[in-house]
Amino acid sequence: MKSKRMSVAFSLIVNKYLLTHKTYIMKVAVVGATGLVGAQMIRVLEERSFPVTDLIPVASEKSIGKKVTFKGKEYSVVGMQDAIDMKPQLAIFSAGGSTSKTWAPKFAEVGTTVVDNSSAWRMEPDIKLVVPEVNAHVLTKSDKIIANPNCSTIQMVVALVGLHKAYKVRRIVVSTYQSVTGTGKKAVDQLMNERKGISGEMAYPHKIDLNALPHIDVFLDNGYTKEEMKMVNETRKIMEDDSIKVTATAVRIPVVGGHSESVNVEFEKEFDLTDVRKILEQTPGVIVMDDPKNNVYPMPIISHDHDEVFVGRLRRDDTQSKTLNMWIVSDNLRKGAATNAIQIAEYLVKKNLV
Repeated sequence: MKSKRMSVAFSLIVNKYLLTHKTYIMKVAVVGATGLVGAQMIRVLEERSFPVTDLIPVASEKSIGKKVTFKGKEYSVVGMQDAIDMKPQLAIFSAGGSTSKTWAPKFAEVGTTVVDNSSAWRMEPDIKLVVPEVNAHVLTKSDKIIANPNCSTIQMVVALVGLHKAYKVRRIVVSTYQSVTGTGKKAVDQLMNERKGISGEMAYPHKIDLNALPHIDVFLDNGYTKEEMKMVNETRKIMEDDSIKVTATAVRIPVVGGHSESVNVEFEKEFDLTDVRKILEQTPGVIVMDDPKNNVYPMPIISHDHDEVFVGRLRRDDTQSKTLNMWIVSDNLRKGAATNAIQIAEYLVKKNLV
């Protein structure tokens, strides 16, 4: 924990230096600035002292002119073309797949590096899919569109990267328990309305309060949902290993903030639980909470407003060899979306790739 805090502190010092350096100019556009994730992105940019000299909040036509506050200063929301004409060095997108497909290339054409939070570019062969703790090394100066992975994939691969290096992952069975914030404000409103007994617009085909929906995104011909297949395909791409077998079941639960995952992982090599804990404790971005006798284990309520991935309930699968059970929790709006995107941007600045 101490080394992780020192690392974050050093990052903040570097960012503050870049921000105050007279010759350093960094225009940053946040596309989808008025949405749940967009607002978090602006908040994280401020918290981490990212070297923004000019913030450009961007949203749909109905939001143009609205005010966004960043570091005590108000900025007016602008439209896409106005933002492109300003030629920002970075554009961080959280505005949906169709919007990204249309506009991200137009930003890239004027030299802007785009970090996109939608699913639009993730599985494109020539687009990098990045979790900085896992595979930031793949980034180059020529990458003008960079994909931010699915929230559930991000927290899982952060927890597994060190273990994969030590033991090599063969197969993952994952079940997710995902917050309504992963759907957006409409879903949060549905949950809160149901708790108050108020009728309102439905984000889901069923009631969500006091319920669990094994249905995230649309169902595909193979019986899995798109969310489940995202975890399958994205994990292999990020871990740079197509041999990893992944099967997933994604479930929405009535929680506001924080995704949880039950992960069963089979390795090629035998492992020792003590060594597993040490590896996890040394993995950047991971906090181990694993003392069940004293009721210490990760929960969504603990992850809320934090950037780390919390891991616990570490135990062997007694039904087969070389197999580990673990419980992984993270704030889906932060590490699962906004913070991961900002960390990609930080890496680009640190390595002079933007």
